[in-house]
Amino acid sequence: MSDVSFDELVRDGETRRVAEWLRASTILEIVDELARLDPEDTAVAFRLLPRDRALDVFEALDPGDQQQVLDGLRADRVRQIIEALDPDDRARLFDEMPAKVVTRLLGQLSADERTLTTVLLGYPEDSAGRLMSPEFVSLRATSTAGEAIEKIRREGLDAETVYALPVLDDHRHLIGITGLRALVLAPTSARVGELMTTDGIHQVTTDTDQEVAARLVREVGLIALPVVDSEGRLVGVITVDDALRVLEDEETEDFALAGGASPLRGNYLAVSAFGLARVRALWLLLLIVAAALTVNVLQVFESTLDEVVTLALFIPLITGTGGNSGAQASTAVIRAMAVGEVRLSDLPRIVWREARVGMMLGLMLGFAAALPVVILYDADLGTIIMIALLIVCTWATTVGSALPLLARRAGVDPAVVSAPLITTLVDASALIIYFVVAKVVLGL
Repeated sequence: MSDVSFDELVRDGETRRVAEWLRASTILEIVDELARLDPEDTAVAFRLLPRDRALDVFEALDPGDQQQVLDGLRADRVRQIIEALDPDDRARLFDEMPAKVVTRLLGQLSADERTLTTVLLGYPEDSAGRLMSPEFVSLRATSTAGEAIEKIRREGLDAETVYALPVLDDHRHLIGITGLRALVLAPTSARVGELMTTDGIHQVTTDTDQEVAARLVREVGLIALPVVDSEGRLVGVITVDDALRVLEDEETEDFALAGGASPLRGNYLAVSAFGLARVRALWLLLLIVAAALTVNVLQVFESTLDEVVTLALFIPLITGTGGNSGAQASTAVIRAMAVGEVRLSDLPRIVWREARVGMMLGLMLGFAAALPVVILYDADLGTIIMIALLIVCTWATTVGSALPLLARRAGVDPAVVSAPLITTLVDASALIIYFVVAKVVLGL
């Protein structure tokens, strides 16, 4: 593309050069460049894609970018793309669209595709049922390997995957799993029941949380995870690519919440300045409200500050250390929760563990901070700093470790009570501890 970037070619209207680049580039490269474009340019570039590549590119885009593409296409082209999508990809896209638009698009689908999509949309949001693909190839234990391969040839083109194949009984209950490799390498007369695995079969129900199901796929190394209904009948499979996408979305959301912002819908460069401000403003307003506690604490202890002005010099030291200690503890616990290392029942053990960690940190940091204070100021002030840091660090790590677990119990995303919120809340309590210690040591 010489020295001119793709987005510059699109903005300059260089349609011939854009089309040449699109023909010569890989799907991944195209998706990356489309996601970086301004919303009004995304559909312009997409229309220049060869028809045989357009669907592959569209399926690889995030739902937000897909919607931008659809907004700039003619109605007949939109209908063709929506019809060609797999049911699970279609349901994922519809989740991001207004209800009226979804109703209109559903009405334009063929009867079979409409039925498959409606079934998926009927499951709870963020559930395994919403994520699964209802298009799969299932086998019977009594079939021969040759018969199974013939069935895969007939039905495999529309299936989400043919590499992991569920084996069902007469009531559609899962009794085993086999793979394409086993079928191809076995004699054609071998029974599927002889080739399937029955031990350690992993499955989830339609109401299982998507993230739980996705982590199971990654941890066990599955190609496809069977999904069953309330009666144990197989209704779909979750493939490894869909599972990894869910984990990426969840980690992106947690990363945003940990930074005190709502998650972005789309590529960072494609989001407007107003969009970036909007997803951050609410959280900053909430943190301002929480920070008001610090101001109130300072007003309560105003007389103490008037008597010992030097105390004010070390307020940032106390609050900063406490906030950082709490943030470290909450980050560690949230990460452990995300990968399934801890549960709510572990709360007492976690709190006791982090309290001891905080105490050790407080002793180390308190001694390191108090020594120069004693030398430069006086022993009483050094004592105040040391005792305050010991108590503040212990308190901060205790709170920081407990809040994420309590938030999960209350049905709140633990990432919401992460670093920024923990830091802000600990600031106020750290000041109270600091001034109470000062009054006791100085006899005020």
